[in-house]
Amino acid sequence: MVGVYSPNREYQVSKHIYNALFSQQHRGQESAGIASFDGEELLIHKDMGLVPQVFDDNTLSKLLGYVGIGHVRYSTTGESNILNAQPFKIGTGKHGFALAYNGNLTNYDELRNRLEQRGHIFVSDSDTEVIAHILNLELRRTNSFVEAFRVVMSELEGAYSLVVLTSRGDLFAVRDPYGIRPLSFGRSDNVYVVASESIAIDVLGGSLIRDVKPGEVIHLGDSGVQTYQLVEKRNYAHCMFEYVYFARPDSMINGVYVYDVRIKIGEQLAKEHPVEADNVVPVPDTSRAAAVGYSKVSGIPTIEGLMKNRYVGRTFIMPTQREREASTRIKLNPIRSALEGKRIVLLDDSIVRGTTMRNIVSMLRKAGAKEVHVRIGCPPIKFPCKLGIDMPTRQELIASTLTVEEICSKIGADSLGYLSIDGLIKSIGLKREDLCLGCLTGVYPVPTQETLEEYF
Repeated sequence: MVGVYSPNREYQVSKHIYNALFSQQHRGQESAGIASFDGEELLIHKDMGLVPQVFDDNTLSKLLGYVGIGHVRYSTTGESNILNAQPFKIGTGKHGFALAYNGNLTNYDELRNRLEQRGHIFVSDSDTEVIAHILNLELRRTNSFVEAFRVVMSELEGAYSLVVLTSRGDLFAVRDPYGIRPLSFGRSDNVYVVASESIAIDVLGGSLIRDVKPGEVIHLGDSGVQTYQLVEKRNYAHCMFEYVYFARPDSMINGVYVYDVRIKIGEQLAKEHPVEADNVVPVPDTSRAAAVGYSKVSGIPTIEGLMKNRYVGRTFIMPTQREREASTRIKLNPIRSALEGKRIVLLDDSIVRGTTMRNIVSMLRKAGAKEVHVRIGCPPIKFPCKLGIDMPTRQELIASTLTVEEICSKIGADSLGYLSIDGLIKSIGLKREDLCLGCLTGVYPVPTQETLEEYF
């Protein structure tokens, strides 16, 4: 997700938005979209596919304007189809706007039912449209985006970072009061940028100013940069999985470099789960930094034992299990000469269902590995995430029903070691009370009756 604003009305931002989205392709592979304001009206183009499949020079040349927003989608609520692609445009005249959103609402069903009872008609089944309807309703009542956002924040439960482009050419960035999903704010010579990750600001030649604060609204418009702290919480709930897996290692989130966290994860893993071995083999790409840390503490050298096909996207965020399993088979290939006769520490960021890890361990054994010791840079994931990471039901999570010893046997490893929760918190460097650990502990920052019934 990204928003770009230039104070120069002659400046064209669509290519900036394209480049920023491309740098964040890892956050969503199902659809992509851009909305811009050309001085008179909101323009929008979106379709299913990756960023370079949806946009070319011709489509970008039609998205005129000095301000715009963009989105790459990874479905958590709603099916993977064009109706759910973002940005989502709603309203007309002075109240018209386009909205892009990252997160997941825990009270989506309740909000949608209430709106439908009031006569609202929906064209999609995503929570993005619910947010848009509530915002549109409050805009017509208050005639102020800031006051409308104040009501929106009181209505929404869950995780959300928003960028909103108005039909008057204003850009708003909004982050939920717990700061669950990341949102960065920066500037280059010609534009201001808000984005899910700071890497989007880097690729535009800009500098990170700061994170958008939890509960804050940033307004970019004719009056420059204006900020409004609408809600304040005693503690935050930053998603730990952004550091473990989801974010790019060259991004900074909540004042912490993701790469540094992953190095520390590897170091901590080596202290908690030492083993005699010949080589450390990271599962590319998210585990490479952790492997460096593990090697540093253990003294075991890291090698490239698995070759990644760079034209296969992230398997974790593919919408179906069949797609994930098929893509894993063509995504990774073992390097036999590096593995044959060796005792291997196989390092990965997490185990969710266990099928991928079982396949990788099998690959290494077929390639001649003598021993395979699996080390995981995340504690056992026992509960689904309802806050923006599409994890399966509790029954599908291997750690929810099996012990570590049973998981080790299931994946075919010689030994298995997970990072401890305390070790993870220490590696991230934020206070425990400022992290969301719900998928590890079952304790969520925004519990609802639905989640309580489902998980407990």
